[in-house]
Amino acid sequence: MATILITGASDGLGRALAEDLAADGRHTLLLHGRDAARLAEVAASTGGRPYQADFSSLAEVRRLADEIAAAHGRLDVLVNNAGVGFHAEGTRRQTSEDGHEMRLAVNYLAPVVLTRALLPLLRRAAPSRIVNIASTGQQPVDLDDPQLTHDYTDVAAYCRSKLALICHSLDLAQELSGSGITVNSLHPATFMPTTMSRHTGMDFVDSLEQGVAATRRLVDDPDLAGVTGRYFDGRQESTAAAEAYDVGYRRRLATVTDSLLTDPHA
Repeated sequence: MATILITGASDGLGRALAEDLAADGRHTLLLHGRDAARLAEVAASTGGRPYQADFSSLAEVRRLADEIAAAHGRLDVLVNNAGVGFHAEGTRRQTSEDGHEMRLAVNYLAPVVLTRALLPLLRRAAPSRIVNIASTGQQPVDLDDPQLTHDYTDVAAYCRSKLALICHSLDLAQELSGSGITVNSLHPATFMPTTMSRHTGMDFVDSLEQGVAATRRLVDDPDLAGVTGRYFDGRQESTAAAEAYDVGYRRRLATVTDSLLTDPHA
């Protein structure tokens, strides 16, 4: 029986993935969400264990990791799914509790911090998997303005956070080579019928079932055992933006990331 943590499990893709996994009746599901009522609903429908935390606070991310570590001796799969999307014509820059640009904070810094904190549990369960939900919408973080203080748009902030997560996935896959922990990222599907997609004002394109199937494949498909450091578009291995494969860029991004986690005004 695998122990699987899904962040952002109270709605959309995360909830649908939890329900799909629960149908097997052979997993221990750890379900993260921000909204207590919706989290309770999905926990009741799946038999999963609810963990509430607001990822706009890195202190809450760390508390979540501590709670999971205290309650569980191992973690077989971590699905970093929680995120903030973009809004139709959205141009109002928001900051997190820690002073970070909101999409950078929730979509990138939070999964970096959570993953780092849970590595001991993932090592204990190896072979284990980390699945990072990214997007085909990708833009490089301006390393001189990582907080996007100039020319801000929701779309740019979102796309930058998702490419940063892909870069982190590639770095972490290299770091964990030989450990038995695989790290992959994927764009599950395009504009699925979810709350996040509705806020974009765009027409729906792919079904939620397509997104679940693509994500589930990285979670437990035996054919992907040992596959790491890859980016997938749906069920197909694909290529991310060029910066993801620029080792120098990734190294500079990692340095900026460490600085942000130490000082949000860096």
